[in-house]
Amino acid sequence: MTSPLNADFINQCTALIGNQNVIADPEMLRVYECDALVALKALPQLVVLPETVEQVQALLKLCHSQQIPVVPRGAGTGLTGGSLPVADGVVLGLSKMNKILAIDADNRTARVQSGVRNLAISEATKAYGLYYAPDPSSQIACTIGGNIAQNSGGVHCLKYGLTVHNVLQVKLVTMTGELLTLGGGGLDAPGFDLLAVSVGSEGLLGIVVEATLRLLPLPPCTQVLLAAFDSIVQAGNAVAAIIAGGLIPAGLELMDNAAIRVTDAFVHANYPTEAAAILLCELDGLSEQVATDIIKAHALLAANGAVEIRAARDAGERKRFWAGRKAAFPAVGRIAANYYCMDGTIPRKYLAQVLTQINILASTVSLAVVNVFHAGDGNLHPLILYDARIPGDYEKAEYLGGQILELCVEVGGTITGEHGVGIEKLNQMCVQFSTAELQQFQRLKAAFDERDLLN
Repeated sequence: MTSPLNADFINQCTALIGNQNVIADPEMLRVYECDALVALKALPQLVVLPETVEQVQALLKLCHSQQIPVVPRGAGTGLTGGSLPVADGVVLGLSKMNKILAIDADNRTARVQSGVRNLAISEATKAYGLYYAPDPSSQIACTIGGNIAQNSGGVHCLKYGLTVHNVLQVKLVTMTGELLTLGGGGLDAPGFDLLAVSVGSEGLLGIVVEATLRLLPLPPCTQVLLAAFDSIVQAGNAVAAIIAGGLIPAGLELMDNAAIRVTDAFVHANYPTEAAAILLCELDGLSEQVATDIIKAHALLAANGAVEIRAARDAGERKRFWAGRKAAFPAVGRIAANYYCMDGTIPRKYLAQVLTQINILASTVSLAVVNVFHAGDGNLHPLILYDARIPGDYEKAEYLGGQILELCVEVGGTITGEHGVGIEKLNQMCVQFSTAELQQFQRLKAAFDERDLLN
């Protein structure tokens, strides 16, 4: 049987976007065979890299007419197999649509193409005293289109929200090539809130080609506390106590001993490497408010078992404190042949209980787990260490990951906080949602993509 991606189809793609934007060579295609979930790979037959909205529209119209599946792809930093190629399908990469189109400092907005890197926005708006708040650990590489697809967060999402709270408008191309504008330039827009539906839809409804983002003023004062604990249970309880005490830190991150040791060896952050766990608590705002909040946070941490509390002495030390947290994922790669990064979210009051249970679950399959996560909003990122060269090791890691996600649901949480569902969590979708709910999700997708060709 002849593949629908035959020479004639490839020639049509080339005519639409140029030979330099079409990849069919097997060796060059390997770059696109997986995202950051490297355990799942599938070599695509064709990758197309449009440079304009019109080219995206034309490509989708062509694929729709020939019923060829399309998988959109940003920078490939996703961790759930969300951009895994499909058989007889096209990977549509947005990396060449990487322009910042406009910065409106008066209204604190930026209009960008979907392939713009997350960090590039804050770099471009710093001169105006502004920045873009969502900051995933991969922000140096990840793109706004991917952030919108997964509803990414980051270490500062506790105070400033996820991507959905910081996007005002998107331009979305449907599978039929129609260009939709969802949302508006202000705080609200008429009609159904399809903007919120599109954020976190993982490329199932359409392909985001442009976004208008909310910018925030750079805080005049920022301070970070590092608190060390003799047990991870105490650290988890301290997180709940800080929020219950009326403080909303800009960031509140927890790392266990394994994470502390490996990241300190990697970036030399001067962490207390004997601690069972550390909390990083960042407070920002007016200097008077920060000074008051620091005193209160210090007292709450001490009351909940902190054996050492440090305040960053200057901007350099503050940057080092965060460097370890930001580098945790690559640092863990130094101590394990492979790791499987999970992403579940739970109510904060269950942090201590769930962390204890994760360790018990890990012991049943004889795998180690490194814990580092956005503790303030209960978003867990257990890193399950395994060795793909050992038969059955990946399967054990995958099983343990599923058990952790089901534990999150059991305590009233959810199977994802910011990484999305992708291929990884399809089974757990059936744990969290009823058949009727899943059918409603399918009907929503069909309203945008009735032939079920997108992702």
